[in-house]
Amino acid sequence: MAWIKTVPLAEADDQLRAAMEAQHALYPEEYAEPTSADRGVDEGIISTHTLIPDALHHAFATFGSLMSPDLPLSRRQHEMITTVVSATNRCVY
Repeated sequence: MAWIKTVPLAEADDQLRAAMEAQHALYPEEYAEPTSADRGVDEGIISTHTLIPDALHHAFATFGSLMSPDLPLSRRQHEMITTVVSATNRCVY
């Protein structure tokens, strides 16, 4: 659960909904399984960006592009890179 103010999905305006749908569409199909946020529970890193929909779109569109299956890296290699970066940054995600 985020420790900052967030906008619950049920209260999202059209701009926020569009930003969330756009970032979700860029993710690999492995991410198609619904998450707690998709079920109406606002938690996780995406919900912390709900106050600024433009920032949400740009931050997560970058991630979606980097995870593109059209790139020459395998999904395993993508995950290894993100794990090493997170560990280096002492990030718990």
